[in-house]
Amino acid sequence: MENRLKKEKSPYLLQHAKNPVEWYPWGEEAFKKSKEEDKPIFLSIGYSTCHWCHVMAHESFENQEVAKLMNDVFVSIKVDREERPDIDKIYMTACQIMNNSGGWPLTILMTHDKKPFFAGTYFPKETRFGRIGLIDLILKVKDLWNNQRKELINSSERITNALQDITVESPGNSLNEKTLEKAYLQLKTRFDEEYGGFGSSPKFPTPHNLLFLLRVYKRDNNLEALKMVETTLNRMRKGGMYDHVGYGFHRYSTDRQWLVPHFEKMLYDNALLAFAYIEAFQATQKSQYKETAEEIFTYVMRDMISPEGAFYSAEDADSEGEEGKFNTWRTIDLDSILNHEEMELFASIYNIKEGGNYLEESTRKYTGKNIPHLTENLDSLAEKKNLSLDELKEKLEAIRIKVFQSREKRIRPHIDDKILTDWNGLMIAALAKGGYVFNEKKYVDAAEKAMKFILENLKDDRDHLLHRFRENSADIGAFIDDYSFLIWALLELYEVTFDTHFLKQAINLIDIQNNQFWDDHIGGFYFTAKDGEDLITRQKEIYDGAIPSGNSVSMLNLLRLSQITGDQEYERKADIISRVFAENVRNNPSAHAFLMIAVDFAVGPTYSLVISGDTGKKDTIKLLESIRKVFLPNKTLMHRATEQNIPPIDEIADYVVFFDKYLDKATAYVCINKTCKPPTNKIEKMIEYLNPGRN
Repeated sequence: MENRLKKEKSPYLLQHAKNPVEWYPWGEEAFKKSKEEDKPIFLSIGYSTCHWCHVMAHESFENQEVAKLMNDVFVSIKVDREERPDIDKIYMTACQIMNNSGGWPLTILMTHDKKPFFAGTYFPKETRFGRIGLIDLILKVKDLWNNQRKELINSSERITNALQDITVESPGNSLNEKTLEKAYLQLKTRFDEEYGGFGSSPKFPTPHNLLFLLRVYKRDNNLEALKMVETTLNRMRKGGMYDHVGYGFHRYSTDRQWLVPHFEKMLYDNALLAFAYIEAFQATQKSQYKETAEEIFTYVMRDMISPEGAFYSAEDADSEGEEGKFNTWRTIDLDSILNHEEMELFASIYNIKEGGNYLEESTRKYTGKNIPHLTENLDSLAEKKNLSLDELKEKLEAIRIKVFQSREKRIRPHIDDKILTDWNGLMIAALAKGGYVFNEKKYVDAAEKAMKFILENLKDDRDHLLHRFRENSADIGAFIDDYSFLIWALLELYEVTFDTHFLKQAINLIDIQNNQFWDDHIGGFYFTAKDGEDLITRQKEIYDGAIPSGNSVSMLNLLRLSQITGDQEYERKADIISRVFAENVRNNPSAHAFLMIAVDFAVGPTYSLVISGDTGKKDTIKLLESIRKVFLPNKTLMHRATEQNIPPIDEIADYVVFFDKYLDKATAYVCINKTCKPPTNKIEKMIEYLNPGRN
């Protein structure tokens, strides 16, 4: 038996195609059936690598008794939140309004006109420990629908009105340095001094908090902000949330110590974390941050890359029906792989214990399973072992390869192989940044290849972006995140390659974005395009959750493009974004960390830097390479290739062209807050301009 999901592209929907529940994909067929048969809708939203989505599916949606009840009472719809974040955001907001909490799987009961009257998350099959079971819930809703429907309809109207009344706009004065200071102080208050990160448990990586704190450090030479970043990055890297065998970060830590993760791996987490480690390396020149970023890229380019060069979405937490089975180890497993000396070293370094090194969440008992993790830095461990750091690393790498090769023989977790434009944008941006900072061509090549795939395969006949590609088919009109994240990636690619093709693509996409998503009445970007599906409300988002909001990233994109092109309309729109959400943001700026990154750029100082010189000459190469080492987040970088006699396209073009008539060497033109310094051929002088007060 297969239901109507069998023709879908989403791996999540296909996981439910053989359920006895008569699932429908989101669409008019389901809503028409609901109206004609006078049944409410059971809307279930999740994603393919979600552990509790799997649990609810196995307990209930694969169960004949539950399915019969659902088919009798409801028209049931399945939605992949990663395919349709617009639907997910609306109904997650409804769940939060009703319950003050949310999560996945998301369970919504609603009328045929898409108005919700009940919301929850995971439900067990049967009622237990005060949590209503799905069977009892269905029977109760059936009774209410038949006998007290007016109350349900009234509830759905109230909730829909509340959704439509929710507005994040609260225009005020532009956000400023005081807002940045408040955001820093709020993060400082929540910072875990011992283990890094913010709050207690569960702990999420939230790399945009760290990117913001690096800018606080740069702005004020704030060593406390830098310490917060370094403590967090080092603790995460040592903990079990990092995959010490195959690399890459898991989704989040269930505990304060970063020890026991939720084992799924998301493309967006690894992209944003790579970005944070790259910038930490730039700011400190400490090799461990470079190594971690490179290991993340190793994982992504090995396990998450499609044959065409674009990137898959996620790797599951579960394998063989058990969360973490692929990533955990019993001592008997390791004994069969390693000799005595190797086992002793691996166990002592990565805290492997006979009885297991972590408590199972459900039983709170040790079960003999181990998550490799570090509790000390490798240099101190090397000293204890009477080894040099290089010797210890060499021995551990040989052991890691053995363990990794053994793990590769296990049944792998499911890979969600859909290609999403927005998440690919984040990974392309990270790879381009890594290629720039590390001067590593393979990362640039990978970024370019993925970008080429997106631009050639995820556009419609109007040149507008599409959101999802799978099995040779692109579909679903793009959302604000698709545009903003891909434009970010294009700007990073331009800065590392100086290929104006990427800059022209960014300008083309920002103009489409402005036309399709901008609110002409108040300002700011809607999440959905004006020609997108008509849902019960059209949302704007400024809160930076697991990934930054499209408005936050767009504000920074607009500021960068304005500085590169001299187009003041881009800067004007960025200022409106800062003002349109200002009062809400001002109350809790640390919840808008990526927006604070954009505000930091807007407040300045910002740097416009043009390197003029022949592309292949040593003096040009030396100037460009010296800039890579400087942590200067609030800059735009352009190269005027003098052998092509093409003037730069930014607002200081006349200044550059005027001096180029008199200078025959590679030259740096530095403007700070639109005020230009004398041109220089000297690396030291250029660095002095870029680091005023630090020399």
